[in-house]
Amino acid sequence: MDRQKLRYITWVFVGLTALIVTLMLSGNLRRTSFITLPDTTPPDNAQVDGTIEDGAMEIVDIRPDTVQAAIATLRRLDSYRRTVTVEQIWSGGSGTTEISTVVYGGWTRMDRSMADGQVRHTITDGEKTYIWYNNEQSYFSGLAGGISADTEQTIPTYEEVLQLPVESIANADYQAVSDVNCIHVETVQDEAGYQMRYWVSVDSGLLVAAEKAYQGEVVYRMAALSVDADAPATEDFTLPDGTILIEVA
Repeated sequence: MDRQKLRYITWVFVGLTALIVTLMLSGNLRRTSFITLPDTTPPDNAQVDGTIEDGAMEIVDIRPDTVQAAIATLRRLDSYRRTVTVEQIWSGGSGTTEISTVVYGGWTRMDRSMADGQVRHTITDGEKTYIWYNNEQSYFSGLAGGISADTEQTIPTYEEVLQLPVESIANADYQAVSDVNCIHVETVQDEAGYQMRYWVSVDSGLLVAAEKAYQGEVVYRMAALSVDADAPATEDFTLPDGTILIEVA
């Protein structure tokens, strides 16, 4: 595939992604139940009043007015790999995507299985992004701009909670999703009828589950409950022509 054709396909994909995000925001989504989050219960070491002790972190009485301080203490793992499952639903259809994600320092690699059977590979350091498909040797490269690694994975950036007015947080507590102890945050329904729910691991600092609802109906789900903290390999950050973007120690 020549570079011009690859560039065209890449920007078509970016346009389709933007369209899906627009549909999510415009209210044209409907409920689905393909991704089912496990039952959420308070962690074993959490008291009824919302107090938890987890290593160096001790937060008392997690409530809407204290949860931002709790989230501010979390730090995402610097090195890991995991699979993110995202479900998006629009009027008349739905789509589920799996993205294999590898993170090392400021670099992120994502391998996304497309609906047409292709695999889209992306590597970014937040400033420059490289994209290619399947086993092609040619690739597209360009400035990342406002497209972050979270955006590439189509997952919400939970740190945005830190910027919310306290009155925009409807509920906050500790919950266990499967066997992962999490800080749970739920926003109030905004003027457009949307609200977000986040579950952030207190161990890894990673978003492990999220939901978006429109007028009480879930229209988006993501889940990534397992994380492999083993160091990635240099091959994970090597372009198809053999160019090494970063050496993994």
